[in-house]
Order: sequence, then structure tokens, then C-alpha cells
Amino acid sequence: MTSSTVAGPQSKGRLTPAAPARIERRAPGEAAAMFVRHYWLPRWSLPGGASVREAVLEYPTANVVIEADTAALHRATRGLSGRTLTGDGWAFGALLRPGVARQWVGASLRGAPAVIPLETLEPLAARALTAAVGAVRERLADDDAEGAIAVVEAALRDLPAPDDDARLVDAIVAAVESDRDLRRVEQLAGRFGIGMRRLQRLVAGHIGFGPKWLIQRYRLQEAAAALREPEPPALARLAAELGYADQAHFNREFKAVVGVTPGSYAAESRRT
Repeated sequence: MTSSTVAGPQSKGRLTPAAPARIERRAPGEAAAMFVRHYWLPRWSLPGGASVREAVLEYPTANVVIEADTAALHRATRGLSGRTLTGDGWAFGALLRPGVARQWVGASLRGAPAVIPLETLEPLAARALTAAVGAVRERLADDDAEGAIAVVEAALRDLPAPDDDARLVDAIVAAVESDRDLRRVEQLAGRFGIGMRRLQRLVAGHIGFGPKWLIQRYRLQEAAAALREPEPPALARLAAELGYADQAHFNREFKAVVGVTPGSYAAESRRT
């Protein structure tokens, strides 16, 4: 068995080189863009007996994932997510905007199951999405990615737009993603002019984890991307650039989430 990332929804989340798979990434149409950040459509074909273990440091939001035998909403997880792929297969993924999933689930995502079947969502979302599953599978069985996306986008037209809180969470996540100087929760609260408690409730309710985790997730994605470079930066310099108090703190946090130290991760990336 080999270890790789096959269906990660974004490049910074990729922790190991690409596996023997084809991954298409498509932008949503104008109407669907209020719900979907992008679609990701992997296909893989492995010889008999071979398998690939994917490892993904996810974008901090939920995905709707449709496969041959399952269809569910997958919320963000604290550490790496992963699965083992064998044989031939495909998946359809819609990376949702950070504020969307809570409205579809109908409750806070803090403590919610990591995988939520589509039929258990709020009635409007459940009906719209489950009705689309069969047609998506038919399209992808024929390798028709555009047709599958069209089916999902038609279903999304029946759903109410994200509410004010959802749009605020989307803006908060975008700010952390784009501004590397946002390193503390207090800074983030000040940026949006809201109290710490409200920020905590908003982010945790819509994503499942609080703003401290959100900031950490982007720092670790930046770190992984830098360490995969042919000539990665010195660890002490990288730790300082990412806002860590010292290299030891960076090492502990990286290993706790990724499973290896930054130095080991960089060395392994150069070998593969």
C-alpha cells in the first residue's frame, strides 16, 4: 500500500504527492456560488491488490460527497482525514462555503457527527440533494462531469440563500485565509468588530471548531506547502513567519495534527 492524497479539495491541504488519479476541479455557476466554493471530481484506477491511502488536511468547511454507494455531508475534522482507495472508482465533491452547512443541518456543527447522511438534513436541503444523487451517479458513470454539476446546481436553486450569519462566517474564514497577519483570535474579533464570545459561537457553530482552530488550520496548510518545496525554508524561519512563538511550538503543533515532525515531513516529501 502507498500513502498519498487523492481527492483533497484544495492544493494546500495536500500532504503528499498526487496519487495515480485524475482530479478535476470546477468552479460553480453564478447562482450556485453562494453555496459552493468549488467542485472536485476524482477518478482512480489501481491494479489488482494495490491500494492508496489518502491524507488530507481539509479546508475548514463541509463537503457534500456523492459516491457509488454513499451520499453524505462531511464536516471538517480536527486532524487529517483519509481513506484507502482500491480498484476503480470515482467521487463527486462539492466544497461548501463555510457558512452553508449549519443551515442545511439545522443545528450547530459543534459536536455533530463527522459524516451526516443527506436524508437527515433539514427537509428542504434533504429533498433537493437526495433527489439529485441518482442522476449524479448516472452522469459520472458515463464520465460526464459537466452533467453531474448541472444536476447539483439545478437542485441548489430550490434552496434559500445563506443567512446573515452564514455570510459573516464566510467572510471571517476568507480573512484568515488571505491575511497571514491574522494570528490571534483577538485580532480576528477586532477585524470584524464583534466580541470574542460571538466570534467563538459563530465559527464553532458553522464549522464545528472555534476560531483558534481555524487560524491553526491555515498556518499548518501554509507550513505543509512550504515544506514540500524543493528547497524548503529553515524551520526556525518558517515558524517565525507563521507566527509561532518558537520552533518547538511549531514542531509540536505540526506533529500533533500531521503525525510527523516538520523536518521528517520535508525529508519524506523530497524522497517522493
